[in-house]
Amino acid sequence: MQPINSVCVCVLAACRSSSACVPVHRILIRSSPVRRIPNLDSASAGVRCLHGVRMDTAVVRQVSAAPPPGPLLPPDRRPEERTVRSGSAADLSPYSRYSRSQSGPALLHILSLCEGGVMSELCSRPAGLPSADRAEELASLLRACVELGLEAHSPPVLRLMGECRELGVVQLCHLAQVAHGLVGRRSVLVSEILGHICAAVEEDTVSPSEAVAVYSLLALCYDPANHQQALMLSTLHRHTQRMVHRLEPSQISSILQSLLKYQQSQAASLLLRLSDRASQAFKAFSDDDVMKVLSALMILGQHHEELLAAMEKHLPGVIQSEIHVTVMEYCLLMKCRSEPIFEAVAENFVSHAERHTTLQIAKQIVAMGRLNYLPQCSSQMFKKLESILSTRFSQFQPRSLIEVLHACIHLERFPLNYMVKVFSPYFLQRLQGEPLDNKALGQLTQLHLSTSLECKYYRGPRLPHFLQVKTFSSVDQAFETPMDSILYRHVKGPLTSLLGGKFYSTKIFTPTGYTIDVEICLDEEGYVLPLYQWDHTYRRVALCLDGRSRFCSNTQHLLGKEATKRRHLRRMGYEVVQIPYFEFEKLRTQKEQVKYLQNKIFPTIFKFNHRAQSHQNLRL
Repeated sequence: MQPINSVCVCVLAACRSSSACVPVHRILIRSSPVRRIPNLDSASAGVRCLHGVRMDTAVVRQVSAAPPPGPLLPPDRRPEERTVRSGSAADLSPYSRYSRSQSGPALLHILSLCEGGVMSELCSRPAGLPSADRAEELASLLRACVELGLEAHSPPVLRLMGECRELGVVQLCHLAQVAHGLVGRRSVLVSEILGHICAAVEEDTVSPSEAVAVYSLLALCYDPANHQQALMLSTLHRHTQRMVHRLEPSQISSILQSLLKYQQSQAASLLLRLSDRASQAFKAFSDDDVMKVLSALMILGQHHEELLAAMEKHLPGVIQSEIHVTVMEYCLLMKCRSEPIFEAVAENFVSHAERHTTLQIAKQIVAMGRLNYLPQCSSQMFKKLESILSTRFSQFQPRSLIEVLHACIHLERFPLNYMVKVFSPYFLQRLQGEPLDNKALGQLTQLHLSTSLECKYYRGPRLPHFLQVKTFSSVDQAFETPMDSILYRHVKGPLTSLLGGKFYSTKIFTPTGYTIDVEICLDEEGYVLPLYQWDHTYRRVALCLDGRSRFCSNTQHLLGKEATKRRHLRRMGYEVVQIPYFEFEKLRTQKEQVKYLQNKIFPTIFKFNHRAQSHQNLRL
């Protein structure tokens, strides 16, 4: 590789010099580390240069024919400063395209050099090299051509592209990355190389390593509006699906990262196969690969039960905090309430919490709170958390601190000592210095409600009324999940039949901001009141129609926000009746459904029975 790199350095040095340049053939010889050969001007003897590579006599004559325009450097420089050193391809960066405005003898001589036999000679040198080395040599020549300002249709560049046709897919991808860095993704040169790669992909001969290289290249220069690239990507998806079982762990990680860069979440079949393969190879993943794979799957919205099982099996032996945090983020986003994973994370937290950053601590506690999981070592875990909050309170960002305290109330752990600090005027003033959104205000409001409804003995400062949210219903569903409309349609008929009419209302806002799915009002004797008599309400019943979105994935455990809402509703005086989807969906006939609702509601309502309700309906 050294000979061509030496030529590239020399040509670029000549190109960048002022209008006073020495002849190019002198620069080439000066840059060579071999000794100077006498009788240079003798064409019959030929010359040896470029580390002993012999150049043809005709080529030397072509180069020597140019008249010398002058010395390269001023004569007052030291001799060693006038020597142009050879270097590797890495020495050529940064690359700035040669300015065409610098017209003159030097540019004409260099263009003449490139467009003559010298380029043919240089292109023929890497022919016997291994494919990877040959790609490096051609990439160096390509850099030099672009630096000179040659166009994609110029003879030297066309000659280079002809040589590229015999390269492998991996080497073509490397060459395309070089061209993209030099001239951008919309250049003719990059499109030409992508055309060669596309032809190879269409032939269905790419190997796993070549597929990884193509994915990495497309992540760099993918243009959705380009039909050729879109077709190549679609074909590559199909080929990769067939050879997923051959992918190495690092290759799985690389492909997922590439899919993430151009948001290929619609490639659901490929992502599912990659997730399955990742679960099989999970043990062989490096720590960095684990974080990359999980991060990509989180953003692409892919969850695989086998991958979760693999994490449950191998995570207990991992102590690196970054892995634990990433796994907890994955579980939270996918709403996976995994006992083995959470127990392993809790034990690790108890043993190594001092090594964790405040952000890592917050992410682990928040995941447990929102997924409503209280580990077996909860007493030690919260004791450790209290110790960290006491010693590192000022190190927590205000938002992270609120997230941690808010997660604690989901688990019925009330950090009153720190609520005093959070509700203090100093902290609230500091918090208002940051952009406050409804989510942060809602969390503060729920903390305030917990002190009012569940900690009657709390005597510390309270959240000012102007900072309290008026409703917890929000687009992001951060505090309560909307009623499942399908479940409501199934419940509506049997409920109306049971009550003898539509003696209920839906989507009722409470004074504290919560939304009740279905509310039934009773009088002092326990009879259901019609809507127009709700002013005489003595007792209220809140029916919670709990669809799938209110539970952790594939479990019957409510999310932390839903469990907190029900506790608060009970503290506010409501009789809470839960109608979970997994119970109601088992009922096939309306008779079974009415009987189910009767058993659910009647024990809750004192003095209320089906016969009394029938008499009430007759009176109405």
